[in-house]
Amino acid sequence: MVKLNSKSPEQMITEKHVLALREGFHRWASLELGKMPALGDARWTADLIYANWVQAETGRPPSNGLNFQTGNSEGGFDLLDFKFLPESKWLPASQEPDTSIPLNKRAYDKKIQIPIPFYGGGMSYGSISEQIMLSRARAAKKWGTFTSTGEGGYPDSLVQYKDNVITQIATGLFGVREETIQNAPIVEFKYAQGAKPGLGGHLLGDKTTMAVAKIRESVPWVSLFSPFPFHSVYCVEDHRKHIDWVKATNPEALVSVKVSTPTDVDMVAVGSYYAGAHIIHIDGSYGGTGAAPEIAKKNIAMPIEFAIPRVHEHLVKEGIRDEVVLMSSGGIRTAYDIAKAIALGADGCVIGTAELVALGCTRCSNCERGRGCPFGLTTTDPELSQLVDPDWGAERISNLYKSLQFQLRDILRKLGLKSVKELRGRKDLLIYRGNHV
Repeated sequence: MVKLNSKSPEQMITEKHVLALREGFHRWASLELGKMPALGDARWTADLIYANWVQAETGRPPSNGLNFQTGNSEGGFDLLDFKFLPESKWLPASQEPDTSIPLNKRAYDKKIQIPIPFYGGGMSYGSISEQIMLSRARAAKKWGTFTSTGEGGYPDSLVQYKDNVITQIATGLFGVREETIQNAPIVEFKYAQGAKPGLGGHLLGDKTTMAVAKIRESVPWVSLFSPFPFHSVYCVEDHRKHIDWVKATNPEALVSVKVSTPTDVDMVAVGSYYAGAHIIHIDGSYGGTGAAPEIAKKNIAMPIEFAIPRVHEHLVKEGIRDEVVLMSSGGIRTAYDIAKAIALGADGCVIGTAELVALGCTRCSNCERGRGCPFGLTTTDPELSQLVDPDWGAERISNLYKSLQFQLRDILRKLGLKSVKELRGRKDLLIYRGNHV
């Protein structure tokens, strides 16, 4: 029996309950495609949700006819495809293209390279459970990549995985302490996120449990809001002071700057480079969990497929493209999304929701409530969060990574490319399949 501080035997979540929940998802997943119950949306279709689950089970994309490459949004990455070479010109199956990317291209500071062109994005304690954070950290350690704490602070249980954990500093400064900055090989400033640009962060009171409030150094059961923007930053010089603060606290740390995608995001990226950032992380409008307001997601930030080439090309014109790493996020769902983002000009991608789907998320969009997530993912409820065992979660996320790398290598092989770095900025390898010019 899972050890919990339950008030009555009826409220106890046992191993039997956990197994029954997972078995229920398996039964749903085994239904004929035409009989799947309604779930998901145009971007995360039932096919994509199930395909992601299969990849987390097997480490390979499904072979039963499911569409694991695109959604049904009639826009964005779903209308882009690749110009694959004739099969006679593919790289041999025995040749494995290189999928590694560097995270520091400057001539100074620590050199970090990850074996896959993506890492886990910021999902904070409070928005998700500590068990999910551990699952993500263990998978990141196994793969030699990273996961981000988000803006909710740094639980003590993550310290043993500190070499693979990015700590985030956001406008609310929740849980930001000298030791958390010193723990981190990469520190990320979150100036804005694509799902709710101009709104800051928010965590409603029923998710601000005693444990969450302790880490965030706040009051339990009171809603928490991060202001927008940093009121200490109004110019590049102020931005530089932020980065200098981190470098003074941890001289070894790389600095990432996460911004949304306003119309002048290209100029923002240049300013971040001159302020000293190693990684520019642009976050488009499709990201976020079900807690993000739909009106903000759909009406404010620029879609990531427009922002990436805009930033990439401006950095090229400035002559600094090869001195900074450009990471993109905001609804990256599949290996094909990752490859398309890189072809548009990114170095790599940051993923979040895809990891939750691998753990059972069905996109019910009930993330904001304290007991709203039936799978124990976007909750800090002390009982529901026990539905996810961190070892089980880490294995599933690791399998998803394995499948994504397998597919990326297949894409590169069919394009005749020996490295994912050769794909960057190759818009000529993409086809637009939409009706709009």
